Amino acid sequence: MNQDITLSEAQKLVDQWIKSVGVRYFNELTNMTILMEEVGELARIMARTYGEQSFKESDKGKDLGDEMADVLWVLICLANQTGVDLTQALQKNFEKKNVRDLERHKNNEKLK
Repeated sequence: MNQDITLSEAQKLVDQWIKSVGVRYFNELTNMTILMEEVGELARIMARTYGEQSFKESDKGKDLGDEMADVLWVLICLANQTGVDLTQALQKNFEKKNVRDLERHKNNEKLK
């Protein structure tokens, strides 16, 4: 797959994979827990790559992009299960941030 995937396409592709290869979705609470596991794995790689922790043997060979994709995959599963259109949700989120934060960050002395 060498072409860009929209959020909508990603939601459809994950759904197709789950229903054909994965048999069925795990329930929402199980997927929420899996999401936290995946975020933890991502945090572990970030702490070792950009933070002060050293790599353990079991950490070696882990790929940052793959860990991010695992987080995205489970988030997409949760969106599919709960009827959330991620494209619409992200568009609304941009609108919210553009209103709420229009001047907020420009006026933040800590960011100068």
